[in-house]
Amino acid sequence: MNSISVRALLVRGMIAGVIAGALALAVAYFLGESQVDAAIALEEAHSHAGHGGGEEEELVSRTMQATGGLATALLVFGVAVGGIAALVFSYALGRIGAFGPRATAALIAGAALLTVYIVPFLKYPANPPAVGNPDTIGQRTTLFFLMVALSVLLAVAAVIIGKRLAPSLGNWNATIAAAAGFVLVIGLAYAFLPSFDEVGKDFPGTLLWKFRLSTLAVQTTFWAGFGLIFGYLTERLLVSPSGTDTPRVATPVG
Repeated sequence: MNSISVRALLVRGMIAGVIAGALALAVAYFLGESQVDAAIALEEAHSHAGHGGGEEEELVSRTMQATGGLATALLVFGVAVGGIAALVFSYALGRIGAFGPRATAALIAGAALLTVYIVPFLKYPANPPAVGNPDTIGQRTTLFFLMVALSVLLAVAAVIIGKRLAPSLGNWNATIAAAAGFVLVIGLAYAFLPSFDEVGKDFPGTLLWKFRLSTLAVQTTFWAGFGLIFGYLTERLLVSPSGTDTPRVATPVG
């Protein structure tokens, strides 16, 4: 792929990221913010009960956090991640199998959801306000991002190993072997990395469950939307309009 094509893919990735971010914003606002409000109300009730009341002045209003702040975070996230995913796509197209642009975009989006969010989430799930010890937030954040890095690196290694095993084992067996290796090492990381059980006994389990499901729904919406939108945009760019699936650009980056 020449530099013009990569630039065009980068632009389309950022566009798809913004649109996917807007879809995720809708899910976060209508599904997740009510859970955050409930957790904040519970936290404030406990604070008043323990300290006899007293209001702290908000630096940023809750309304601004739930609207402008949330929108800014998700849209900026969409632009940045969309651009990165587009660069990954430009390298992966034609290298991970005989997949067209839409299938490649869908695979990248699915792999990103799995490695960047679901795998770390299963070890270190998101917590609402009123859950978690403030003294451990730095350690928990560091371990979460360590889990993200480990998951991504292991996924890349699994793809490389699978491709190398394919000539001798066949594509199916090589894929199973690589996936099993990924699951095994991730399982060891789950077992040996520190865990945190900081949910108070009086915190409603239903509220915690709904909050974590809403965060998962936001990420799933983002990556599903990105995969579909980016796949459509890249197919229009790279595939001949005659409908013969003839790529306008024949070779991948590299």
